[in-house]
Amino acid sequence: MAFARLSAIVAIALAASQSANAAATARPVTCSTGHVTANAACCALFPVVDLLQDQLFDGAECGEEAHSALRLSFHDAIGFSIHGKLILKILGGGADGSILQFSDIETAFHANGGIDDITDGQHPVFAQTNLTAGDFVHLAAAVGTANCPGAPRLQFMFGRPPPKAAAPDLTIPEPTDSVTKILARFADAGFSPKEAVALLASHTIAAADVVDTTIPGTPFDSDSQVFLEVLLKGRLFPGNGSQPGEVLSPLAGEMRLQSDFVISQDSRTACFWQEMINNQQFMMSQFKAAMAKLQVLGQDTRKLIDCSDVVPVPKPFTQAIKFPASFSKKDVQIACHDLPFPNIATVAGPAPTIPPV
Repeated sequence: MAFARLSAIVAIALAASQSANAAATARPVTCSTGHVTANAACCALFPVVDLLQDQLFDGAECGEEAHSALRLSFHDAIGFSIHGKLILKILGGGADGSILQFSDIETAFHANGGIDDITDGQHPVFAQTNLTAGDFVHLAAAVGTANCPGAPRLQFMFGRPPPKAAAPDLTIPEPTDSVTKILARFADAGFSPKEAVALLASHTIAAADVVDTTIPGTPFDSDSQVFLEVLLKGRLFPGNGSQPGEVLSPLAGEMRLQSDFVISQDSRTACFWQEMINNQQFMMSQFKAAMAKLQVLGQDTRKLIDCSDVVPVPKPFTQAIKFPASFSKKDVQIACHDLPFPNIATVAGPAPTIPPV
């Protein structure tokens, strides 16, 4: 009965979000749950947030489901082209939840390898809400990311219509792609090289499952240090030798994607990459802005309601970025020579082994 009531409330809110005056300014209201929000239509989302935390995120943990929910939102939204507007007007595309609604099609795309675990996990929760697939996918990403200390509080816009069709294949960058190909794909979706780098901040809470299938859940950094550790000299492969899309990693238990490394070294992106090191507030603000743009790709934002205030506030990350034990500036493969490299201390002790996610 509780879920039936929840579904009814959310259905009403969804209808309101798609009305002609959805973009009008509303007075702040206090919901029956006690939450305060800028728009009454957002009240119905607070129970959905609780549902996500309880049934998908294991009680608000920054775990595999949270990481995967963020990855799913990117893989859903990036299936968009500013040069294919006529096709998209007919079929839809972008941040519309097609990757969940048409998961049987999109999970078969090569670039979506391993994404079926999170779509399988989200389907039974999604079925309880009556949200559209797009709203569910992107709310789940915002809530899951909020469970990770040091993450920004992502924007959430409410009222996406149901997806019309599966996204086209070959729109998701892959770790084996060249920098030119990756930046061209991002540009076709409306993103600058800096915004592409900013979105890679997601790798601070991400992990690889299918690059090397012998070591699923292998993280890309030790603790919110992806922009530093990608630059360190490689020493080993964490699993079954070299795999396509992988280059030598500096730390045992850590994977370095080929695409991350070549972007960190390219003249078009190297200095912005370096600016993200040991600059938590800058990294958070750049990632938040890029995600806000990503999560409404292909949507008419005039018909959406800003329900960002339903997203939990993440805990802060206050630790200074440090070189892992046994590393120092001499191990950095510096590619930006226009900016000074930041002064960073080194953790004492032997080189660590990074545990799987």
